[in-house]
Amino acid sequence: MKSPAAAQLIVRTVQTLRNTARGALVWGYEQRLAREVCAHQRLPRHLGLILDGNRRFARASGLQRELGHSIGADKAHEVLQWCLELGIPAATIWVLSTDNRSRDPQELAHILSLLEKEARALATDPRIHANRVRVRAIGQHDEFPPQVLAALNDLEAKTAHYDGMRLNIAVGYGGREEIVDAVKRHLHAQAQAGRTLADAAATLAPDDISAHLYAADIPDPDFIIRTSGEIRLSGFMLWQSVYSEYYFCDVYWPGFRRVDFLRALRDFQGRDRRFGR
Repeated sequence: MKSPAAAQLIVRTVQTLRNTARGALVWGYEQRLAREVCAHQRLPRHLGLILDGNRRFARASGLQRELGHSIGADKAHEVLQWCLELGIPAATIWVLSTDNRSRDPQELAHILSLLEKEARALATDPRIHANRVRVRAIGQHDEFPPQVLAALNDLEAKTAHYDGMRLNIAVGYGGREEIVDAVKRHLHAQAQAGRTLADAAATLAPDDISAHLYAADIPDPDFIIRTSGEIRLSGFMLWQSVYSEYYFCDVYWPGFRRVDFLRALRDFQGRDRRFGR
């Protein structure tokens, strides 16, 4: 009869072997997915990412709430690398919504502090400069602390002349607010051109709204991924997503793996996009 210590060693050894085998299977599957995605070649021109589930990940892992956001920020760096490797031309990541501003002040302060830290890190990230990534923060930022605004402005200024991948960080962002801001910009432009409100209303067309959106100079997102199992957009790029394809992933954002990313892209590649035709 084996001693309890020996029995525990055997159990741990078997578990280690199982985990190793499982890891090898996942790695092999990931490599096959990568080959299939690259061989297909059709990739999103503009990928939207709704980063959801940081707090639930922390709670499920027995971690402090703030650590969920910190791990989520690290994950965003990973996903940027995956996009660069595949050559995806543009991506918009939704970090903080206008509704999130009503959260606990301590949590919100931590998120904004992370935003400042990550903006400063991106401004000196060799990948950003080697790949000529142009980074822009989109949303309403008037109420952000001065140091956060300074970090975002510095990041935008240092990458403004780049012509590679476009990376939008949607922070303080809401889809309804974006549409309202676009209408306001259009009406101001009409007034400056000497047109009356009646004239502006009579000639208003969808293209007039599109021209004044936060990221009007890049294509609408053709593929949007949301993590955490929630099946809704929650206001993400409401105007631009009229013909977007959606993919809802059960995993929380900090746990989003490359294999999950590749699986989503393969799903996108298998869809027949008809654009209402």
